Amino acid sequence: MNSIIKEKIAILPMKPGCYLMKDKHQTIIYVGKSKALRNRVRSYFTGAHDKKTQRLVLEIVDFEYIVTNSEIDALVLEMNLIKKYDPKYNVMLKDDKSYPYLKITAERHPRLLITRKVKKDRAKYFGPYTNVIAARETKKLLDRLYPLRKCKNPPGRYCLYYHMDQCLACRKEPVPKEIYNQIVQNISTFLHGGYKKIKTELKDKMAEASEQLNFERAKELRDQINHIEAVMEKQKVTLNEQVDIDIFGYSFNKGWMCIQVFFIRQGKLIERDVSITPFFGDAKEAFTSYIAQFYLHQNHLKPKQILLPIGTNASLLKEFLQIDVHTPFRGQKKELVELAVNNAEISLDEKFALIERDEERTIMAVEELGKQLNIETPLRIEAFDNSNIQGTDPVSAMVVFIDGRAKKSDYRKFKIQNVEGPDDYETMRIVIRRRYTRVLKERLPLPDLIIVDGGKGQMSAARDILENELGLDIPLCGLVKDDKHKTGELLYGDPPLPVPLERRSQVFYLVQRIQEEVHRFAISFHRQLRSKGLIQSELDHIEGVGEKRRNLLLSHFQTMEKIKGASIEDITVLGIPKNIAEKIKMHLNKE
Repeated sequence: MNSIIKEKIAILPMKPGCYLMKDKHQTIIYVGKSKALRNRVRSYFTGAHDKKTQRLVLEIVDFEYIVTNSEIDALVLEMNLIKKYDPKYNVMLKDDKSYPYLKITAERHPRLLITRKVKKDRAKYFGPYTNVIAARETKKLLDRLYPLRKCKNPPGRYCLYYHMDQCLACRKEPVPKEIYNQIVQNISTFLHGGYKKIKTELKDKMAEASEQLNFERAKELRDQINHIEAVMEKQKVTLNEQVDIDIFGYSFNKGWMCIQVFFIRQGKLIERDVSITPFFGDAKEAFTSYIAQFYLHQNHLKPKQILLPIGTNASLLKEFLQIDVHTPFRGQKKELVELAVNNAEISLDEKFALIERDEERTIMAVEELGKQLNIETPLRIEAFDNSNIQGTDPVSAMVVFIDGRAKKSDYRKFKIQNVEGPDDYETMRIVIRRRYTRVLKERLPLPDLIIVDGGKGQMSAARDILENELGLDIPLCGLVKDDKHKTGELLYGDPPLPVPLERRSQVFYLVQRIQEEVHRFAISFHRQLRSKGLIQSELDHIEGVGEKRRNLLLSHFQTMEKIKGASIEDITVLGIPKNIAEKIKMHLNKE
């Protein structure tokens, strides 16, 4: 604990509020809340912690705090701060996945859609479905049963679905609103458990069709009945209450938490969701924050009731969400909560080996790399590679790895100009200068380690710009390939010396992944530019031929050979003036 943090903790109030942890770049890396700020913040810097919390604490060099009037205000503020700053250690709360819903629009001719966004648009929403396949199958079934709009045709212009009795919107005479209202009501009844009545009606119609020897119609009705049974009658867990309920259970161990959600709709368990995420601090508070995020920022419809395990803060969530949130102590609801908890424990046990293996490949490998180089753990690594063919179209690319994982949104491409011939060293100087001049100007986060694809020459060029021009002291490594063009060795220091990395170690595999990724990214960028150059090489040097005329010629004739063989008349047919067509023929003939 540094002196600044120690002094701040001593004057922290014992009041509810939020705390914002910062790293050496003054970037907010974690946001939390507490009903007693001093106790909670102090707990991070005292006592024993799991590895994930230890890693968080090692990065903290400062913190801020905001005092609130109550715990509920602290929860609301925490949600807003997480959304604003997107801290990297609030992994559990950053998950922006959304579930599909079935939606009946509020249009004059309603449509049945699958959507992941719930809006205040007077439409009816049903769900959520954690399995999009189940949502699609249900929609497919309802499309067969109910003739809502399935086309954009004007009245009188019949679509295929109209002839299949599955679309009424394109009829010549507008369908009365009352009929649509009844269809919407039938779909609502169907999705709320009334499909058994529909199935009985279909069986009666199937028997009637069979008696009339209309076997094709009978087979179609039979298929619809089978589809209802396959889609709607899979779940066996039911409640006597015909209400919408979400049931939460959780389990935690070694800094990881598994949360299970059971979605009960109209008394029937229709879907479940499983989330396994890291957490920091108190497990119960992390669980409470997860549920608040689940409904506030992930756009989930609130049910009539939420059930939680014993010991969780149901009253806080009830006040925050403004719906019925409580903990059942007996009966079937208590059994369902315990079932959710048991499922969370089982899922965490099953997934834990994979989680630890992934951590070994990523953050633990990063920590080991820092030890091998005798530097602080390089949580942010930026790697560079150059690409050209005999000096033509030189480009450079940068990839970013954070905590041992690629962060593709931070990747960058560089076009290199004013370099004659295949001068890899000058290319490296240019790209390093451009990248870190911009980083300093825009106050972007500096990397903890820079890796250049190459040996002593590339390292020297990069170090010259970083230290002598920009005044930056950032650890720099070089990656050398072997005779098979695979990762050979890692160079570090001045003068550069090989770093002894065990070939089968996770840290070597990490370095290998970084080198392969930056090489792939640079090569793909170079190929992209080169393909554009091939298209432009002949046509774009002709006066009067711009991008539109070039694309017109290529799309019509397909190849350059066919353009060369075309007559002037063939070219003018495309709307190209005769004088331009003559220039094209003259230029290509010279070529």
